[in-house]
Amino acid sequence: MSEQRRLHPAAIIFNFIKAIREALFVIIISFISFKDDYLFYYLLVVAGLVLIILTISVLSWYRYTYRLVDDELQIEYGIIVRKKRYISKNRIQSIDLTASVIHRIFKLVKVQIETAGSGMSAEATLKAVTVGQGEQLRRELKVVQQGEGGEDFTRNQEELDSPSKQISWNRLFVAGSTSGSIGVILALLAFGLSEIEQFLPDQFFNQTFEWVIGLGISIVIVLAIIVLFVLYLLGIAGTMIKYGNFTIQKNKEELFITRGLLEKKQLTIPLKRIQAIGVQESIIRQPLGYVTVFAEVAGGSLDKGEDFSTVLFPIMKREEVDAFLQEFIPTYVSERTKLHPLPKRALKFYLFRSVIPFFIVAALVLYFYPQFIWGPVILLLASLYLGLLRHRAGGFRTEEKLLTIRYRVLSKNTMIIVHKRIQSYEKKQHKLQKSQQLATLNLSIIGKLGVGKHYKLKDLAVNDVDLLADWYSYRKKG
Repeated sequence: MSEQRRLHPAAIIFNFIKAIREALFVIIISFISFKDDYLFYYLLVVAGLVLIILTISVLSWYRYTYRLVDDELQIEYGIIVRKKRYISKNRIQSIDLTASVIHRIFKLVKVQIETAGSGMSAEATLKAVTVGQGEQLRRELKVVQQGEGGEDFTRNQEELDSPSKQISWNRLFVAGSTSGSIGVILALLAFGLSEIEQFLPDQFFNQTFEWVIGLGISIVIVLAIIVLFVLYLLGIAGTMIKYGNFTIQKNKEELFITRGLLEKKQLTIPLKRIQAIGVQESIIRQPLGYVTVFAEVAGGSLDKGEDFSTVLFPIMKREEVDAFLQEFIPTYVSERTKLHPLPKRALKFYLFRSVIPFFIVAALVLYFYPQFIWGPVILLLASLYLGLLRHRAGGFRTEEKLLTIRYRVLSKNTMIIVHKRIQSYEKKQHKLQKSQQLATLNLSIIGKLGVGKHYKLKDLAVNDVDLLADWYSYRKKG
């Protein structure tokens, strides 16, 4: 691949769509403002804007070239000002291949290359190359690190002599059913309605309100149930689309994750970049015995569409976690079920912290709607129970080079951290904690974008915090 190459012409489509998406808000606002008096001129300006965007998209594609020369990826781009980027193979941390619906129609992939210095975006992104070119590029870029070719994007799992695990459709349905996505959808819906509310006439709201009142309370309840059920189904569908065909493979010192029904993504995670392994049990999944296993990975970028934590497996039974870790990341196998619990005297602090925010909400409800006295009572009981759950969940354990801590906000999280990955260790105490011989543990690791990720375990016994400090500092007990 020493000769200069251009991206596939389909890159013009991706450039055009991206530019239109960025200008869409301005186009909509302009339409609402000028649709009555200046519609013709508005359409004329929009047509000119579309033509300019299309021209820039074509020129951006034509002026973008790449090639491999002397163990180095060289990229040249820029319509007027030419820019050159040189990426050495030795600096490359991961190479991810993604295929959206449009990519798959043209049998293309997007190649994202990340280095240790990648920030908000990947070090280099080739928006559209053929599947063969994407595989060849990854093989040649990884030859220094691996000494052999990487996995083909379209290769079957059985052809690889390495451990792999794929999620079943039954488990995927359970993941969607217990994901709690309905809350996220409702929040996004509420935000969207609040944004478009200013553009809707008052008459629309008055007519809608009168229509709802005329339906009767029974029909309104039925409609609300139907809407919630549809949102619930959308949440399930969203999870299944995102994690469909989820497969994780281990190949030497890397993990390969492939997932997605509409948009097929393949992520590469070098084991040396994993800073911690987490096991999450949501309130919904915990009684059913299901957990999510995720990893905190140092560096990386946000433009690959991943969250701040990388999901290693969306859902599995609690008792399957140890076997999964032993197969893929044996370094992080720990006795995570045998933790040293929080002292009983810490319970009152957990109950107090849980009650305060609920107490404020209950007071507001009672002030504006005094007839709903049962609402604050339910909130109070729920907050007390949550505080009890948080206290019961808290705990820690050390095993030579491993530290395991467990805490709960709403979901219960168990974090397994290798000693050398801990960047800092801090002990905190306020006056009330001192009177009870308690302290707060605060430690940090390197997370996404190279920034710190912090973990707190509140109200540990002071002696335990000191023992953990000795473990962290390699001090021996006197």
